[in-house]
Amino acid sequence: MKTIILFSLAFILCVFSSDSASDPVLDAFGKNLHAGVKYYALPAAGYGEYGGLVLKTGNRSCPAEVAQSRGDDNGLPLTFTPVNPKKGVIRLSTDVNVKFSGPTSCHQSNIWKLKYDKAMKEYAVVVGGVEGNPGPKTLDNWFKIEKTNVGYKFVFCPSVCSYCKKVMCRNVGIVLDEDGVQRLALSDDPSSYFFYRV
Repeated sequence: MKTIILFSLAFILCVFSSDSASDPVLDAFGKNLHAGVKYYALPAAGYGEYGGLVLKTGNRSCPAEVAQSRGDDNGLPLTFTPVNPKKGVIRLSTDVNVKFSGPTSCHQSNIWKLKYDKAMKEYAVVVGGVEGNPGPKTLDNWFKIEKTNVGYKFVFCPSVCSYCKKVMCRNVGIVLDEDGVQRLALSDDPSSYFFYRV
């Protein structure tokens, strides 16, 4: 009887430990995505017509909006910081901060965050978030990367706050605003990307 119990416990521990770490996110060449390393996020379909991700202020004031460029522009490089900064590899379905490299015209952080846009009537991705410091006050700063049939998508579904009551979980896709800018916002139609190391 003790042998059966020991084998059962060993099996449960083995299954639990293998599921505890999700698969790594891979770049376009099959290498692991690493924290703090610069990558371009380019559309998995339609590259040439649509480019990488950029910051736009358009006719509005700050914060700058995260948008998709037109044409074959690579956009701005991104870096990813996992919720546990000691982890060097970015993994699927885990909370990460997403950050543009370089300065912004708005003199604020380049960390992505979610903010409700009254004109669009959607939650849109802008910059000005806080890096790290997981909890209820920074909930809007955490995104996840999930696999699709043709690449990877960004998802807003933070799990950094276990006691927060209601957390939205939706895909991030391209939504056309009233100025014709292709902005990143919560959407039922996710956009897929490949990551290229800069």
